[in-house]
Amino acid sequence: MKVLVVEDNESVTSMLEMFFIKEGIQGEFVHDGAEGYQRYQEGHWDLVILDWMLPGMDGVTICRKIREEGTQIPIIMLTAKDSESDQVLGLELGADDYVTKPFSPLALMARIRAVTRRYQGEKAAASGSADVSTADFQISKETREVLLKGVPLTNLTPKEFDLLYYLSQHPRQVFSREQLLERVWGYDFYGDERTVDVHIKRLRNKIGSQEKPYLHTVWGVGYKFDEAAAGDEN
Repeated sequence: MKVLVVEDNESVTSMLEMFFIKEGIQGEFVHDGAEGYQRYQEGHWDLVILDWMLPGMDGVTICRKIREEGTQIPIIMLTAKDSESDQVLGLELGADDYVTKPFSPLALMARIRAVTRRYQGEKAAASGSADVSTADFQISKETREVLLKGVPLTNLTPKEFDLLYYLSQHPRQVFSREQLLERVWGYDFYGDERTVDVHIKRLRNKIGSQEKPYLHTVWGVGYKFDEAAAGDEN
């Protein structure tokens, strides 16, 4: 697995390099944002880890640029910013995960494994499973393609695809935020459930309308996928 890390704190990169070697991860470490974005464009990566505050170009701008290109590569943000508004901004711009400094390198390794699972044997696992086919959606896990009423959806982030795929596999079944964190993200999000709400809202805006949102809030419980139900959620 090849990981691009754009982080200007040399003590952090030294620590990550040590753990990457232990985990068999091929990492490249860049300390300047503009140089990091250039290296991203020049290479082929399985994961990008971005610091929020960087010289040259900040991590938020790099994340936005990557997503504007329609790239599905997983992105993890590293930042000393821990306010809710900062976290929501990072997720809204397309980051798959958000890790606040100081962090445990073991916890970061777990998150790296979680967001890159689809690149490590998922294709072989998916080849034996049926794709999701509903009245309005055609979803292929193997190719990670989504058709909505015959029209390709090309603006979904990797985690938005995973969330839609999982919920559409279980139509009308209600899942709590904790269940979605475990089954879609693949690990305990340390009690922070806001990331589910942000992804649901963003995904709902991309695939549906107020009259037919597809993703429905069951107040006090969680969320469900239902094509037939009319919507009144905001």
